[in-house]
Amino acid sequence: MAKFHDLTMNSLAGEPVKFSTFKGKTVLVVNVASRCGLTPQYAGLRALQEANAKKNFTVLGFPCNQFGAQEPGTAEEIQTFCDTKYNVNFPLFEKVEVNGNGTCELYKLLKSKQPNEDGSTDIQWNFTKFLVDGKGDVVARFGPRTTPEEIAAKLPEYL
Repeated sequence: MAKFHDLTMNSLAGEPVKFSTFKGKTVLVVNVASRCGLTPQYAGLRALQEANAKKNFTVLGFPCNQFGAQEPGTAEEIQTFCDTKYNVNFPLFEKVEVNGNGTCELYKLLKSKQPNEDGSTDIQWNFTKFLVDGKGDVVARFGPRTTPEEIAAKLPEYL
């Protein structure tokens, strides 16, 4: 299985992004959706990014349509939504699958390193969050209802 910094994934604009560019940064990986009851977390993620960007931190958003078809839009529609509704200031990537046979390499890695509390690995819903340290180690997993504000309180121990 590939390591975090060995991965390359496409941005929402379709451009390849080498995760090696995130070496030395703490990264919060989030599967996001535009039509979810938890979508307002985008505002907290934006604030988390803004408050910590100068501390070698970034949020990475991965749209996912596997939960209640809550991210049905095209890349352009997703970008427009994120820009106009939440003024998103962190990188967004192409839609991914986080569960099942089509699970992307990133989520295979994240889930294998940080399973749920019950030992299962499946992502339960949109806005599940994984914290990856600057060495590329997956150090924490947060459930969908854990808010960005709650993560902000814990973040200093990882920066």
